[in-house]
Amino acid sequence: MILTGFLILILTGTVLLMLPISSKDRTFTPFIDSLFTSVSASCVTGLIVKDTQTSWSLFGQAVILTLIQIGGMGVLTMTTFFTKIMGRNIDIRSRAAMQEAVSAPNMGDIAKLTEFIVKGTVLFEGLGAVLVMPVFIRDFGAAKGIWYSVFMSISAFCNAGFDLLGSAGGECSSLTYYADNPLINIVFIALILTGGLGFLTWDDIRTYRFKFKKYSTQSKIILVSEVFLIVIPALYFYLFDLQGHPQGERILEALFSAVSPRTAGFNTVDYNEFSGSGIALTIILMLIGGAPGSTAGGMKITTVAILWAAMISVFRREKAPALFKRRISHDTVLNAVAIFLLDMHLFLIGAIAIATIEKLPLVTTLFECGSAVATVGLTMGITSSLGTASKLILIFIMYGGRVGGLTLVFAATGRTNAIYDKYPTDKVAVG
Repeated sequence: MILTGFLILILTGTVLLMLPISSKDRTFTPFIDSLFTSVSASCVTGLIVKDTQTSWSLFGQAVILTLIQIGGMGVLTMTTFFTKIMGRNIDIRSRAAMQEAVSAPNMGDIAKLTEFIVKGTVLFEGLGAVLVMPVFIRDFGAAKGIWYSVFMSISAFCNAGFDLLGSAGGECSSLTYYADNPLINIVFIALILTGGLGFLTWDDIRTYRFKFKKYSTQSKIILVSEVFLIVIPALYFYLFDLQGHPQGERILEALFSAVSPRTAGFNTVDYNEFSGSGIALTIILMLIGGAPGSTAGGMKITTVAILWAAMISVFRREKAPALFKRRISHDTVLNAVAIFLLDMHLFLIGAIAIATIEKLPLVTTLFECGSAVATVGLTMGITSSLGTASKLILIFIMYGGRVGGLTLVFAATGRTNAIYDKYPTDKVAVG
């Protein structure tokens, strides 16, 4: 259901974007460029082959925004919500699929959770649009200012990375034009973090307020990890990669550069200015991503936290990893290992293939493929110049990164019989 829903969304978007009404010059857009844009928007990635503001008409931009909104909230979330408001019952199969899509702990409250997701999304996106509207109206006029505010607020909350600032800072300039604007930076950082925390975490915050001890283990892992993943990278970027920038702008850029890679896709600094170490750190942040059940991509914060806990438990010779005084199940550890290895395979194989095909430096294609598999959207400027084969590789990686590697594998292999009891146990040395 998840795979089919996204495929239908992508193909519908592709057909609409190919039409002359979608382009500013009123000509047909090539299939591969329309497909790439539709996949990038539906999978809330943000990699583009055409600048969104200068290449697409208002209709085309509206199509892209619709794809972002549905893709960010999830096809099943939207389907479940409309089923509910029409008064129809949600069957068990749909509830199970929805539970998987948003990483819900049980199926019983799926309808209420869906309503909370939709209302929360509209609230945060609307608030973000209102806050940035004065700046955009000042710079682009009333009509464009309102449209830009709505478009970019939705894009930020959904961690999509599409922007309409091509006429201000130049094509594919993202938010570099507003690198020194505190309001734009703070609002977009807040939207990115809000969308990336996960709806279940917000449900805990809504229910228990500041009573952190009552939060679920998952929410505790996410919130504590977020602090480390923001503070440490921000300090690094501030101290080592942004030394020549004005003080006020430098602080904003460091904070934004720590938040956006997980996995929003906006940037206030040209990544070609970063050192090799800064690029490597950004790739790591992209691959980690946001929280499960959120608008963000990546292998997810919880996956990385569980892998760290498993490593520490081995060092301590413990039988199972534990976080916040809760033991992590063996199945969860195995899933974390599988997700990590699947994403790393997509990331590395894709990067090597594109580097070979396009004769590009590997570090550049690693950045691009890390951005694609984690559905981030950051780029070092090579996407629009790639050939058809390389674009198809990125399309597959973006799709796999959005629907989830395990979802692809489960759909391809179906149910298999467990071999646990069929074969005798044996020991194999590792490390």
